[in-house]
Amino acid sequence: MILLQVNGLTKSFGADIILSNIKLEIQSRERVALVGRNGAGKSTLLKIIAGEMSYTSGEIIKSKDVTIGYLAQNTGLETSATIGDEMRTVFAHLQYMEQSLRNLEQLMGQEEIFTDAARYEKLLTEYDRLQQEYKDQGGYQYEADIRSILAGLGFPQETHSISISTLSGGQKTRLALGKMLLTKPDLLILDEPTNHLDIETLSWLEQYLQGYPGAILIVSHDRYFLDRIVTQVYEISNTQSKRYVGNYSKYLEQKAAWYESEMKRFEKQQDEIAKLQDFVQRNIARASTTKRAQSRRKQLERMEVLDKPLGDEKSASFHFNIERQSGNDVLQVKDVAVGYNGNKVIQNITLQLTRGDSVALVGPNGIGKSTLLKALTQKLNPINGTISYGSNVSIGYYDQQQAELTSSKRVLDELWDEFPLQPEKEIRTVLGNFLFSGDDVLKPVASLSGGQKARLALAKLMMKKCNVLILDEPTNHLDLSSKEILENALVDYPGTILFVSHDRYFINRIATKIIELSPVGAVEYLGDYDYYVDKKAEALERARLQQEAAYTPSVEQPVEKTSYQEDKERKKQERQKARRLEELEELIMNLEEKITELEELLCLPDVYQDYEKVQQINTDKEVMQTQLEAAMTEWEQLQI
Repeated sequence: MILLQVNGLTKSFGADIILSNIKLEIQSRERVALVGRNGAGKSTLLKIIAGEMSYTSGEIIKSKDVTIGYLAQNTGLETSATIGDEMRTVFAHLQYMEQSLRNLEQLMGQEEIFTDAARYEKLLTEYDRLQQEYKDQGGYQYEADIRSILAGLGFPQETHSISISTLSGGQKTRLALGKMLLTKPDLLILDEPTNHLDIETLSWLEQYLQGYPGAILIVSHDRYFLDRIVTQVYEISNTQSKRYVGNYSKYLEQKAAWYESEMKRFEKQQDEIAKLQDFVQRNIARASTTKRAQSRRKQLERMEVLDKPLGDEKSASFHFNIERQSGNDVLQVKDVAVGYNGNKVIQNITLQLTRGDSVALVGPNGIGKSTLLKALTQKLNPINGTISYGSNVSIGYYDQQQAELTSSKRVLDELWDEFPLQPEKEIRTVLGNFLFSGDDVLKPVASLSGGQKARLALAKLMMKKCNVLILDEPTNHLDLSSKEILENALVDYPGTILFVSHDRYFINRIATKIIELSPVGAVEYLGDYDYYVDKKAEALERARLQQEAAYTPSVEQPVEKTSYQEDKERKKQERQKARRLEELEELIMNLEEKITELEELLCLPDVYQDYEKVQQINTDKEVMQTQLEAAMTEWEQLQI
């Protein structure tokens, strides 16, 4: 079923055409990505589709009764309500139904109603209808949904009574995302939903969106995320759109193949045109060949000339060099604790950097990654422990907040003041390589977008030619093309890199070592992000097996067995397997019956009006559901 179609849509701001002849189609349960450079018009198109912005021409066709949920970039909840209360506003209709049920219960309990059979029967019928509607719309489930989504976004049960007004901007953005997910619209439109999410929360969001019952239209600069979620890609380039089937990696492959094919067609036609024109010029005046030349001229006039395929728009161009090499030992951190005003944010940190290392610091939001980087760059003194640097170490620091940029300066002066001995022509050339051209260099820094500020900060970092780069979220605000250029520059960098990033694709390309920060210290993994994930999974599996072994009595096995003993042992295992299958089947049947009984209990008025009892029943039901899923999984494995 087609949920939405965009046909020939055009959007202009004055004389500037932002979008032209845009075509896009979204069907039920499709996962669609919108990609393109910063400034290509992706967010503008999302706002138009969501009905928050007008368009110049074209049409948007939506199916009847289709609900659309739109989450703009960096949209945060602004309210003094608590986290739990704000999430419950999504279910105001269910809360209204709850109150209606309570009112009906009170009415039916009144003596004059109870003794009037006709009125009582009418109220009872209305009560049954309303209760069934309440159940069908998830009335007994919405509190569990709220807890599940808030937990996935990093807000456990104990935080639900906190006022939203006291939270950080990033936390408010995550709550806005959570509130949108709870509404479950038919079409979910998300503009950069991965901003402000740590890796653990990103993984949860991926899994949630993979099972989301509606369609999704998404803008993201996280390639790993797009590869896991989307099945179609629309590219916005040179104001127009082009559709590709597959995830982001497939899109890149198809785009490269299309460009190569179209360029060959164009070049072949250009060769043919050149030959025909040459023939006409040489033969049009000769009586013996003039008819043939006229024929070739008509052929040229009838020919539909192909446009040269447009390649990628202009990209930033840079690479990182160093003035001199550092010693082999770059940095040593021993038992360091860092914090503010004597309060430790992170402690027990011990790590070592060797020349040529490329190390990613990972860990949940708030663990202290950025705080540790500030200590390593001497912007913050450690509370205890030692930080020592090797010989000839020069550190270049990229701050995710771009605090080192002066907002009142012009772009040109921001760079030139840092390197006053460089001629203006060279400064302008560097800025041009980072896509600041013409009058762009005379703009005040305060007027720049997040992506432009990121490119300016990278330009300053490049010109410093330091042999150690410490980078705090360097891919924030960069589009996918700029990220790729930064990745290539860092891969070729001859120095040492320590960085914080939540971009898993970026970590995979750059890191040769992962250091995971936790409340108890730091753990080192020699490898990229995928290796780190595998090792974490292995550690969890070992812990699970050890826990199981602690409760399972060990059985001594003889060193050698005769064939008779082996056959006996095999038959014994088969009998044990059969018995276990019978036990599981009985357990599954009992659990299903108990879950059904609990669901029926929830429909009883005397149970439902007891809120604490309902909560307990829902908790018991969730536990039994988990046990049922585990039993079913074990039963399926034994059947193999």
